[in-house]
Amino acid sequence: MADLIYAVIASLDGYIADENGKFDWAAPSEELHAFFNDLQRSVGTALYGRRMYETMQVWGTLPLVGLPAVEREFAELWRATDKVVYSSSLEVSAPRTRVERVFDPAAVRAMKAAVSRDLSIGGAALAAEAIRAGLVDRYALVLVPRMVGGGTRALPDGVQIDLAPTAERRFANGAVLLEYRPRR
Repeated sequence: MADLIYAVIASLDGYIADENGKFDWAAPSEELHAFFNDLQRSVGTALYGRRMYETMQVWGTLPLVGLPAVEREFAELWRATDKVVYSSSLEVSAPRTRVERVFDPAAVRAMKAAVSRDLSIGGAALAAEAIRAGLVDRYALVLVPRMVGGGTRALPDGVQIDLAPTAERRFANGAVLLEYRPRR
């Protein structure tokens, strides 16, 4: 059975975007980008909320010529990944991409059971639904040395899960990876 991975870059105070929707303060260093490339290699299917998909879709059309090697590699990996976008309004016509109108935890459980490669989930609201449904098998939280004071929370309120630490890593730019799995 494949894992569902929630990997996110957040401020030290737990936000993925500030109150103005900005997240430029979370731009990954080359070292951190390489970490996400390594993570992406295990992913066969990415589940996205509408806003996260709209942010990430640039990787599908960005010209590869002239890109730094780490970004070119991520674009290639992203293009090779199947994508499921959860949106009640978005129309998508892109390779390896389909739209689902509602998030169905049972369908995601079936998807996890049917595939051999991991799944990732992106977008705080969609991830919150998966977390509440007990679907997330691995949390990879990268905290950057910045506090933004408010905005979009990386993790949902009102959820209690006992987690076991599985990895930690410090990056040269001051970011720290904290990785966990639910204790089941």
